[in-house]
Amino acid sequence: MELQTNDLILFQGDSITDAGRDKNDSSHLGCGYARVAASMLGAKHPELRPRFLNRGVSGDRTKDLVARWQDDCLSIKPDVLSIMIGINNVWRRYDQNDPTDVSTFEFEYRAVLARSRKSGIREILLLEPFIVPVSKEWELRREDLDPKIQIVRRLAREFQAYLVPLDGIFAAACTQAAPEYWAADGVHPTAAGHGLIADAWLNATGAKK
Repeated sequence: MELQTNDLILFQGDSITDAGRDKNDSSHLGCGYARVAASMLGAKHPELRPRFLNRGVSGDRTKDLVARWQDDCLSIKPDVLSIMIGINNVWRRYDQNDPTDVSTFEFEYRAVLARSRKSGIREILLLEPFIVPVSKEWELRREDLDPKIQIVRRLAREFQAYLVPLDGIFAAACTQAAPEYWAADGVHPTAAGHGLIADAWLNATGAKK
């Protein structure tokens, strides 16, 4: 990825991206991977003068991205767009009996990406949704998650986006420390988990070189 001077980088997604950001402060990046990645990129490449915005919204699914995409993405006109979405499409099947079938997930995600490419966004990163196996209950939810991960990978190819393979990265990390070390509830990262995501994000942008 060729980051350029004064690039505006937009983080989009659900609670993992939101990470408690102050909605009354449009420049607030939250307390998660978005802030860590922005801090590290800015420190390592001050000559680029990168700019960052976070518009992640806790609880969002792909349909919510579709609904707010004009206001929370296209009107902002980012140069680089980073999206992590999908875990709530899985979770709502189990806690609210409100599933998202794979065809709907793909249709909604593709709609967001098509509008983004049409608007002229130069670079797009897709971050895989993931599950950390803290319990048998969460492991069983892979039946819903795994097909959606495959869709994200396919869409990354289709739209020439950079894939951040977080599900595999977290699986590998769980061989080095207990799953709870990375995400105590199986989904929401700890500080170390957010650091892992930020590191993978920086690798995908080439900013660590």
